[in-house]
Amino acid sequence: MSAIILFTAVSVAQLMLTTAMAISSVRMFYGPRAQDRIVGLDALYVNSMLLLVTFGIGTGKTVYFEAALVIGLIGFVSSVSLAKFLMRGEVIE
Repeated sequence: MSAIILFTAVSVAQLMLTTAMAISSVRMFYGPRAQDRIVGLDALYVNSMLLLVTFGIGTGKTVYFEAALVIGLIGFVSSVSLAKFLMRGEVIE
């Protein structure tokens, strides 16, 4: 019984995260301003990280959790560098 509930919950979560990724991709590609595009990129990497976590929960393999950690680190660094670029016009001083 609990395996069926877990499979259903993971499947629904993956479907919703895929939908959220599509919506954030639209915001990233068609955002009217650069700030909107960066917010779309942030939402996209967070959703992809969570999608990998749900894959890891569903399959029981730890490689998905490690990949989600790498995506989280790279996404954070890219968000900080893009925000610094928008504020100052340069990334490296």
